[in-house]
Amino acid sequence: MPFLGQDWRSPGWTWMKTEDGWKRCESWRAELEQETDPQGLSHSRIVNSEDEEMLTDEEHGSASKKRRKGRFGKDSSPQCFYREKWIYVHKDSTRERHGYCTLGEAFTRLDFCGAVRDVRRFGYVVRLLQLIAKSQLTSLSGVAQKNYFSVLDKIVQKVLEDQQNPRLIRDLLQDLSAALGALLRGVGKSVLVGSIGVWACRLETVLAWQRQLQDLQVTQVNHGLTLSDLPLHTLNDILYRLSDGWDIVTLGQVTPALSALSEDRRLWRKLCQYHFAEKQCCRHLVLSEQGRVEWKLMYFALRKCYPAREQYGDTLHFCRHCSILFWKDSGHPCTAADPDSCLTPVSPQHFIDLFKF
Repeated sequence: MPFLGQDWRSPGWTWMKTEDGWKRCESWRAELEQETDPQGLSHSRIVNSEDEEMLTDEEHGSASKKRRKGRFGKDSSPQCFYREKWIYVHKDSTRERHGYCTLGEAFTRLDFCGAVRDVRRFGYVVRLLQLIAKSQLTSLSGVAQKNYFSVLDKIVQKVLEDQQNPRLIRDLLQDLSAALGALLRGVGKSVLVGSIGVWACRLETVLAWQRQLQDLQVTQVNHGLTLSDLPLHTLNDILYRLSDGWDIVTLGQVTPALSALSEDRRLWRKLCQYHFAEKQCCRHLVLSEQGRVEWKLMYFALRKCYPAREQYGDTLHFCRHCSILFWKDSGHPCTAADPDSCLTPVSPQHFIDLFKF
């Protein structure tokens, strides 16, 4: 059902209810008449070609008084709704803004489902869902639960289709299933928001996803050039660009040449120095019988004691001037004289802290 607000702070937008919530509608009549290339339209606008219950332009002027309803038929001019890729983070009510933003709203406004398809943001979203699974399940509202498992389903289906990053999603599902199992068996029954039966069904779905990933067989695609055809210095450069020790170990199992390169002491020393401080390395020295430092063994020992340094291709950013959270590629309407000086990269843990009340 369409909605027009009479609030003095509202510009009188037309709204339409969608699966993701209420979206602001705008008419494209004048713009479509001037546009010659239909593919040149902005990706942030989505054309609705189906029959939806919306307000026409004639009714728009008098809707604030009469609130009349109109039907958007096939013969009417195309209309669209605008999806903003940023969210204003506020924790209290003001005269201009009533209420506060929620985690469920952030999932929708920041388009996490679309971020899953971006290889630069995939690891960031997976890590965020993993942190929520470990500590925030009991605080998720109904909308946040729906959006959380919707994004998780997109991730699982993507991994099953392209067979990339299966280890990341296995770790996420392992933590999620352990947290759900503990909550459903213990005191969590009294603190979980929603029906226990719904949470039990979600646990069964997570277990089914785990079985699908265990049966996942990576198909070999032959495009002519393989890792075996690359020179040794190129293979060495590839190993030095990896920031996860498990990725180095896995890649070392591909060919004998990579196996030898993956045991390079300098490689593991740089990895330890990248992730951990000097004091941490000194506390957990692992020496061989000859008195040499075993950097590879020390790396995995340090991983058990300290969190590794997080590295992502793209992260969310927070504007301290506008209090707006957004993806850097999408931008936001900043009013600061020097917008770049107000930006702060947001880690997954910082993202969760922003929505704690």
